[in-house]
Amino acid sequence: MSKVITAHAVSVDGYLSGHTPEDQAEFGRGLGDAAMLFDWYSDGDTPSTTFDGFRLSEPSARFFDALASRLGAAVAGRTTYEHSSHFSGGSPHPTAPLVVVSHHDVPEISEAQTLVTTGIADAIAAAREIAGSKDVGVMGGAVASSALAAGLVDEVVLHQVPILLGRGRPFFHELPAHVNLRLIEAVPAPGVTHLHYEVVR
Repeated sequence: MSKVITAHAVSVDGYLSGHTPEDQAEFGRGLGDAAMLFDWYSDGDTPSTTFDGFRLSEPSARFFDALASRLGAAVAGRTTYEHSSHFSGGSPHPTAPLVVVSHHDVPEISEAQTLVTTGIADAIAAAREIAGSKDVGVMGGAVASSALAAGLVDEVVLHQVPILLGRGRPFFHELPAHVNLRLIEAVPAPGVTHLHYEVVR
């Protein structure tokens, strides 16, 4: 069976952006120091084999492309969808179609995207069907936390950047109970350490 993976660049203190919680803009403006969380996408000399325009260090490219090549569908919440300009009607991944999970209708949804309004479990089920034998990627802190709380996530990947932001938008939201993780792999690279965990059930 395919696996469900959530991955994001985070600071050492667990933030995915430097915004205060009151700031509704997640990406593209007002990042401040949090822009450093994404420098490793472009500060290397090894082109990504999956994402055009990404130039990573060799260890980052090896880790990132191995992970990205596993995905056959992606799931994102309404907030991530809105803050990412609807992914221009496509997907954040070049070959994995996008499923958007929302409590309400999304008029901007394109024919290339799938909308699910009946909860995270149904969204992941829809993504699994799209992905076939490949894995499903879950984007965004709120959606990832909902999927973790529902016991639907198999692997967690943190691209941890050596900075303490002190405040901002945390990746993990409040969970109803603790989630045990087992470290599978830790890959140090220039400007980032890739931490790959398995969710222990």
